Amino acid sequence: MPHADKHLLPDRVTVDELLRRAAAKDPDRVAIVTERHRLTFAELNAAADRCAAALSGTDGAVGLAMVLDPAFATAYYGIPRSGNVVVTMNPMLRGHTLEYICRTAEVRTAFVTSAMLEELAPALDRLPQLSTIVVLDSPSHLPGTLSFDAFMDAAPTHPVTPGPTTADELACIQFTSGSTGAPKGVMLSHRNVVANAVQVAVAHGLDDSAVTVNHIPGYHLMHLNSAVYAGATQVLCRDADPATSIELANRYKADRLYSLPVRLARLAADARLPELRLETVQAVLSGGSALPGGVATTLTEHFGVPVLQGYGMAETSPLTHCDRIDRPKWDSVGYPVTGTECRVVDVEHRTALPFREKGEVQVRGPQLMLGYLGREHAAEIDEDGWFSTGDIGLIDPEGALFLTDRIKDVFKCDNELVSPTEVERVLVSHPLVADCAVVDFPDRFSGAVPFGLVVLAPSYQVADPTGALDEIVAYANAKVAVFQRLRHIRAVPEIPRTATGKIQRRTLREQVRADYPMPPAAR
Repeated sequence: MPHADKHLLPDRVTVDELLRRAAAKDPDRVAIVTERHRLTFAELNAAADRCAAALSGTDGAVGLAMVLDPAFATAYYGIPRSGNVVVTMNPMLRGHTLEYICRTAEVRTAFVTSAMLEELAPALDRLPQLSTIVVLDSPSHLPGTLSFDAFMDAAPTHPVTPGPTTADELACIQFTSGSTGAPKGVMLSHRNVVANAVQVAVAHGLDDSAVTVNHIPGYHLMHLNSAVYAGATQVLCRDADPATSIELANRYKADRLYSLPVRLARLAADARLPELRLETVQAVLSGGSALPGGVATTLTEHFGVPVLQGYGMAETSPLTHCDRIDRPKWDSVGYPVTGTECRVVDVEHRTALPFREKGEVQVRGPQLMLGYLGREHAAEIDEDGWFSTGDIGLIDPEGALFLTDRIKDVFKCDNELVSPTEVERVLVSHPLVADCAVVDFPDRFSGAVPFGLVVLAPSYQVADPTGALDEIVAYANAKVAVFQRLRHIRAVPEIPRTATGKIQRRTLREQVRADYPMPPAAR
């Protein structure tokens, strides 16, 4: 198991240096494997050099779709190597959010998928600073855009311009939705990202003999950076079928299998499970949202290896906690990773609480963000460096963290953050909707799904509102990201609000769960 090398944390180490070091140490070691590609660390490093050269002359932020493909790794390390800042973008986002990200971060070059380009195309006239668009997954047919291959082939042969020189410089901006629904740009320094790469590698037991399988829809920075730091091989599984991830893990003799709670839940319920075996995997690791205890127990008993949870957020690069492979503690999200402190404070008085008492979870450590884009100070970080997560939990005497609730209204569906306010803005724009609210509703596979409640306009009051609700759902779901789509909807006489007009979401959530224990899916 690796140790937290103190020499990786000083000012001189930057994100792209992780790849340079891996390539220098073991150039012929395979870094990334897919059904079509097999890149060594030397080849990945050379590709990052070409990408950096192709970006020479670009000055500012570069948008990058988080696709599960070697092209993402190439661009991710090439962008800071060229002296620019990475702005990560979820490929599932819709046009208005992509436009907001590009405008707010002043993105000048964007690496996108063809589906993202289709969403973004209507807004290009409103983004004059976006001068270069590179399509990652197919030849580009829109004038003024390039395919990824054409972009790389056009790279000049001159030496790469040196990138940032200190770890305190801005490396990456990740946008995430807050409780108001407005995306916030989380600013991460090179120090933040490199520190978390070390922390994750130590927590997950990665070294230069490890092989991991990434069965996750997008390429997560945590998995990429920790594997490159450790010199581990990553096998990218782009097939959503969990059986495929098992087959790949066995074929490549993987040590770790990364997946999502929604996929593990489906695997636990899969009729093929009795025939599936993990031959070399020593741990299955899950994160992003809560993993049901029954799922972890079922899979652990079947495969004979621990199925573990972690915890983190964009603001912490992201990992702050991980359960122990050798001594898992079921239903917890584990223990603070190397160099990280965690405490629980009283929600009202902000005083630290003793073990086993519930309060808001706070963390601090070298992976904590610089702040939010456009803000001088993040109110969530106090003068002592403690970050308030917005989650409610408790810590046991051994230091394991147990999450019990969320303060914020946002929730995760299929590992993606859903902002109820953002969905509500779309709903209320329909002429048949006078008022509305969205709350999270438990789902066996997705963790939670959006449940919409609407007050129909006075002009549409009928005994059976089914037709109107169908129309509203179709309208809203066409305008939001896949993970924000309404799964359930009901017409209600009113939306409970406070005197200041704030939706009483907790009241609604309790009402929905009491009245509709098994609601039919929205059409």
